Amino acid sequence: MPTATQLKKLKSAAKAAAGLAYAPYSKFHVGAAVLTNSGKIYAGCNVENASYGLTNCAERTAIFSAIAAGENKISCVVVYTPTKTATAPCGACRQVINEFGPTAQIISCCAGREQIAVSLEALLPGAFGPADLA
Repeated sequence: MPTATQLKKLKSAAKAAAGLAYAPYSKFHVGAAVLTNSGKIYAGCNVENASYGLTNCAERTAIFSAIAAGENKISCVVVYTPTKTATAPCGACRQVINEFGPTAQIISCCAGREQIAVSLEALLPGAFGPADLA
């Protein structure tokens, strides 16, 4: 679980990233920030594409940014949507989170008061991951 200071920074980074989202089709702007085991924070936004299958979610953008910077373990993912209710990561994002943070804490927040705080294990029980290939 992140410290109160880390959580504040994660939420701020996720909210700022949502403002950068490229979402001309869905109009659903999402920002995410991940906390790596080294304590660094990486943010990302959703990036849509006219070929919908090539769209990338904010959570994966943030995780891939961390990986590109040499990180390979995440402990927390914060998702922000400028909506009245909080939104949990999609199934594909849950699987990618599992690859790099099977014990990660997931926190979804929004413009409203609602917040979701849950473990990845609760969102993706019985997940398939790297350990299954050993």
